[in-house]
This record gives sequence, structure tokens and C-alpha cells, in this order.
Amino acid sequence: MALRSIRTYGDEILRKKAKDVKKINEGTFKLLDDMLDTLRDRNGLGLAAPQVGVLRRIAIIEMEENLYEMINPKIVSEYGEQRRNEACLSVPGKCGDLERPAHVKVEALDRNGVMYTLEGDDLLAAAICHELDHLDGVLFLDRADNIRDNDAATVETD
Repeated sequence: MALRSIRTYGDEILRKKAKDVKKINEGTFKLLDDMLDTLRDRNGLGLAAPQVGVLRRIAIIEMEENLYEMINPKIVSEYGEQRRNEACLSVPGKCGDLERPAHVKVEALDRNGVMYTLEGDDLLAAAICHELDHLDGVLFLDRADNIRDNDAATVETD
């Protein structure tokens, strides 16, 4: 396992749409493990593969001692709305307010290639949406208003 460099705002890879993972193999396992090490090192909540320079549809979220590894995730339903203050490891020093669904349901593959369903409310729902946006080349800045300098004490997502 190793730490990976996080791509930051202005890097063109963050604006590209990630490709589906066709085959889960040792490279996939290494990427997932490296992403987790990188996430923990940076005290983040979530990380998507494009943020570490890999254009594959892979994202992870770690919160409340639960690790969610999502390969080829797709939102299958969402409802409600919530307004949150978000920041991002790829946009250091900035945060902003945006609307997200209050509840999301996602289908994804786990690291063993088994399809599973993840449902999340509130912060988990926002984190899922934030990470899946990265897979489509969308940054929180594209959806946020009131963008300002980051006060780490108030930031709630990656």
C-alpha cells in the first residue's frame, strides 16, 4: 500500500468522465488500498479514483468506522433534499454550500465483484453524491454557492 498524490483543481483529469472497470484484478485491489491509505493520511471522508489520477469508476467512503468501496456505482434512487457545506481534497482551501438528496440508493460492485446495494441518508448520502460526481468530472464548485475560504471546523465531506 502507498500514498498517492491527489490531483487538484485545474488538473484536467478532474473534468473527465471515468470509465467503467471491466475486470477486477490485483491492480484494482492495489488502487483501493492506496486510496484508503491516501484518504486516511489526508483525514478525508471520501475519495474517487480520478482524484488520484486514475480514470476508473471507483470511489471509497469511510465514516463511522465503516468503509464503503464502490466499483462502477450507479445511483438507482434518491429523494428529499438537504443543504450542506462541502469541501474537497482536490479543491484545497475552499468550501461552499449546496443542495444534495437527503437519501440515496446506490448499486455497486465490491472488491470481489459482487453487486451490492448501499443506502445512505444525510452525510452519507451527500458523500456518495460528491464522490459519484467526481466520476463524471463534476466538482462541488460546479454545484455550490457561497464559495469561500475553508474553515476546516465546518466542513462535512471529502
